[in-house]
Amino acid sequence: LKAAAWGVVAKQAALKLQPEAAGWYRRAFDQQRASQEPPAWSDDTLAWGVRAALRSAPSEAERWALVQQAVGAMSAQEQKDAAWVYWRARALQALAPRDAAGDEARASARQLMQSIASPLSFYGKLASEDLGLRPSLPPTPAPPSPAEREAAAGVPGLQRGLHMIGLGLRSEGVREWNFTLRGMSDRDLLAAAQVACEREVWDRCINTSDRTKAEINLAQRFPTPFRQDVVAAARRIGLDPAYVYGLIRQESRFLVEARSGVGAAGLMQVMPTTAQWTAAKIGMRDFRPEMLRDRDTNLRLGLAYLKLVLNDLGGSQPLAAVAYNAGPFRPKRWREGPALEPAAWIENIPLYETRDYVKKVVSNATYYAGVLAGKPASIKARLGSVIGPREATDPPSDTDLP
Repeated sequence: LKAAAWGVVAKQAALKLQPEAAGWYRRAFDQQRASQEPPAWSDDTLAWGVRAALRSAPSEAERWALVQQAVGAMSAQEQKDAAWVYWRARALQALAPRDAAGDEARASARQLMQSIASPLSFYGKLASEDLGLRPSLPPTPAPPSPAEREAAAGVPGLQRGLHMIGLGLRSEGVREWNFTLRGMSDRDLLAAAQVACEREVWDRCINTSDRTKAEINLAQRFPTPFRQDVVAAARRIGLDPAYVYGLIRQESRFLVEARSGVGAAGLMQVMPTTAQWTAAKIGMRDFRPEMLRDRDTNLRLGLAYLKLVLNDLGGSQPLAAVAYNAGPFRPKRWREGPALEPAAWIENIPLYETRDYVKKVVSNATYYAGVLAGKPASIKARLGSVIGPREATDPPSDTDLP
């Protein structure tokens, strides 16, 4: 019971980013070992043990020992998650003796990294770079043949889905479309995605192509709609177009008419109050909320706000992504504490939705950088070297940002 209680206390401390969290997790494990009972904590509690270790362990040795212990106590299924495979590998590397006695541990760490290395995910990209692998993309599958495209276009459920979406019944159309995709092969999915791409129904294009297992069509998964306008608008105010594309893909799937349940609108999912503030800030005196439905206005205001947030957060793309998703005050609060490598800081974001969002935006942006520049890009370069408290020499924070 003492071990379970300390686990609960430690998890709550970790969720609040308290510096005592790692020590309390250590105490929970000590109690569990003394009782000689199997761990009774949930995978989520143990996941926060890893995060607490990364953020607040008092020494390198204690950090990696606690990471290894927390991952090792997870269920077999949870241990397969790429995040825990990655951090377990890092722990093995860090704890391995420097001489030949550590060769076996280093080999095991390398095998773990190789098992998740991929150009398609956040931790897959990190593992690839840690292994020193040359960035590479999966081979482009053969495009759907005329017969495959004709067959997909003639599927009644897909036709009904697109028709309902065209009538403005998006939620109904999406349900019909997704129901129809069940049981389709990779080739069928690629053909269905192509139908959606050609109709510029970008969310169905992306999400359908994302379902394939062996045949990966990155042009479908990461399209660049409105490319000339987006790139020009981003460069005009000094933003990285790849970062912008990575964010828009996550925000709206490039749907100009997208609207969230809380009122965020358009390509960049701008809230009306944020748009009003940003419009005043950039001198757009004629702004009215209904103008957010206009693609170019939405893009202009969304990019202007993103630029202001980036400037306020020292140009850090992870911090700015948090601010764009969860508001500008959260990254300012969460960056207080120890200076961390960006991947560890991101893993400690307390809100699941925001943590997942930031990983995907940064991973998306790394891929788009390769597309737009025509050469492989580094996710670690995009993350930066460290995230920590604002430096004393930095300009004062903009407290007016909505």
